[in-house]
Amino acid sequence: MPKRVLIVDDAIFMRNMIRDIFAGGGFEVVGEAANGLEAVEKFKELKPDLTTMDIVMPFKSGIEATREIIKQEPRAVIVMCSALGQESLVMEAIEAGASDFIVKPFKSEDVLAVVRKVLGET
Repeated sequence: MPKRVLIVDDAIFMRNMIRDIFAGGGFEVVGEAANGLEAVEKFKELKPDLTTMDIVMPFKSGIEATREIIKQEPRAVIVMCSALGQESLVMEAIEAGASDFIVKPFKSEDVLAVVRKVLGET
């Protein structure tokens, strides 16, 4: 059974790119969210195996959303998506409970390698 993924990013083109990477890697994308508020709601509703989380988003940051999700589900697997130069935010996200991170611009093989590692598939 394919692993179920929730994609969180405020930019639709990034969500589309990430969705294509996961579809090509044999994952099932079960939902998308455009901000941290939606991310928390969709996580509760969909209970995905993995969530990709943008850091900088409107209404609630990816770090705040990660804290909230981890509080509800300590075993949640969240991979942060950051741009170059956001290293301090990435460290804050890891401290908030994120499992790992990937840096934009993405290479599909790098994304899938990180995801398989955090899901224990390597």
